[in-house]
Amino acid sequence: MTCPDVEVVVADDPGGAARIVAERLANQARAGGDVALTGGSTPRLAYELAAGLEPDWSRLTLWWGDERCVPPDDSRSNFGMAKAALLDRLAAPPAGLHRMRGELGKDGGAQEYTDELAALDSFHLVLLGIGADAHVASLFPGEATLDVAGRQAVGAVARLEPFVDRITLTLPALCAAREVLFLVVGEDKAEAVARALAGRPTREVPASLVRAELGPTRAVLDRAAASQL
Repeated sequence: MTCPDVEVVVADDPGGAARIVAERLANQARAGGDVALTGGSTPRLAYELAAGLEPDWSRLTLWWGDERCVPPDDSRSNFGMAKAALLDRLAAPPAGLHRMRGELGKDGGAQEYTDELAALDSFHLVLLGIGADAHVASLFPGEATLDVAGRQAVGAVARLEPFVDRITLTLPALCAAREVLFLVVGEDKAEAVARALAGRPTREVPASLVRAELGPTRAVLDRAAASQL
């Protein structure tokens, strides 16, 4: 398979993929700008490595691509993971920090985030994963949330564990980026990766619909995740 609209980099193992993404994050920290981070377990190592590579993130403003509707100290919180893996390890914190307030509930939190994003023209970098069902952020296959336009964040119902409501950036918000960077590892993601990066765009594969409008779309994979490309 080929990926004509995505630049693909394949590392030997998950650690190598995390290192590549960590280097990209560190470089963006030095350059400054607005960055949307992702959650889940995969980026944790990348965040830890990035904090070591560049401990000064004072030129950046950080946002999130999605969040579970839980308090920030809940073990399921995407912000909480990033705080422990990245923010708490920095010598100089980001100039701006915009977490999604999941404790407000999916609709209240989404409205607040839409209001906060109103002044932002575009993200310099959006970091994303791809789920085994090809979901991206908290945009799940076939859901009405994929059709939302005119606002940058929306509430979503979870279609996989943990089954808690979500707040997620919309497709227009994710695509309004100067760079989209996917980080995906593991053989269980291989089919979804192939459908998202090399297949035709479809609502059944939300990740296939996310491409940066203002610059490159890149994917960093380990060999297992890339095995069906």
